[in-house]
Amino acid sequence: MNVVGLTQELVRYNTINPPGDERDCARHLGRVLEKSGFAVAEYEFSERRTSLVARIGGTSGRPPLCFTGHIDTVPLGTARWRQDPFAGDIDGGKLYGRGTTDMKSGVAAFVVAASRLAPRLAGTPGLVLVITASEETACEGARHLATLPAALGEAGAIVVAEPTGNAPCVGHKGALWIEVRTTGVTAHGSMPERGVNAVVKAARAVLKLEAFRFDVPAHPILGPPTLNVGTFHGGLNVNSVPDSAVIGVDIRTILDQKHAALLDRLTAELRDDASVHTVSGAESLWTDPDHPWIRETFEIAERIAGIPSAVRAAPYFTDASALTPAYGGAPTIILGPGEMQLAHQTDEYCLVERCEQAVEIYLELITRWCGV
Repeated sequence: MNVVGLTQELVRYNTINPPGDERDCARHLGRVLEKSGFAVAEYEFSERRTSLVARIGGTSGRPPLCFTGHIDTVPLGTARWRQDPFAGDIDGGKLYGRGTTDMKSGVAAFVVAASRLAPRLAGTPGLVLVITASEETACEGARHLATLPAALGEAGAIVVAEPTGNAPCVGHKGALWIEVRTTGVTAHGSMPERGVNAVVKAARAVLKLEAFRFDVPAHPILGPPTLNVGTFHGGLNVNSVPDSAVIGVDIRTILDQKHAALLDRLTAELRDDASVHTVSGAESLWTDPDHPWIRETFEIAERIAGIPSAVRAAPYFTDASALTPAYGGAPTIILGPGEMQLAHQTDEYCLVERCEQAVEIYLELITRWCGV
């Protein structure tokens, strides 16, 4: 089994979320891991939305090392792909397909590394592999697992195989997704004075959101918080005054920002025109870059992949927002072979060389943690 072949196999499962439908892909990985000697358990938060937890080894002296990644992907978008998004074709050292970079190559890399070392892991701290459904919609699969402590067990450190080009990241921003709703009074389009236009109220709300300023300084690594108006829906027909509209807003938060306080500020800012409702949220993540295991990871990535040691963070959120607290705040590194800037893009690809490097990095992390 090699990382390129396994990545291609995973890409050929259509796990676009929604609807997700990760069960077949998860079971394929489960079969691979069981064949290598792992004990595998499935967990579903709804029909065919399947996550896996796989274990091997385990001693009382030290908790296992955890690797985690998700197998759902985002939709293809409206632009035409030049490459078949579900073929896993390789061209010029690039492996194309939806989910190659985000993040089926990362999952394949840690499954391959773990499987290679599996025969040597009995009587060691061992590994726990957490492969999740529905990360793309605010970490639903990971949150479900976090409500089942017996499912996750314990972990002493966590590797999140999200796309970083194999550059270790010690944190990521949080996410707060909200809906801003406006209401009005419908009327005939030829007599707008008899109605109250909810779309116009929503437009005023969008301008206020554009002008909104956060009350926190930028983090030196994570940068500033951000706000993006991502969706706008209103009205049913052109010849009526619309009586409702909904705006979808994506806010990325940094350390020490409290989502409840931010919601209060937005509610106060928009209350003359709209109401604010939480859709979902994921907390930001940070691990001390001077932690010994983090420094060790920097050294391994620099030696194997030529990544200069530096303190970095990811702009996106990950399942670590749910899993790291569930594992008692275990030190967490985000490190995977995908390319950050290609996540969610048309003609998404990962570099074959990066995938192979990731396997070597993960092999050394496992070897050192387990003492084999």
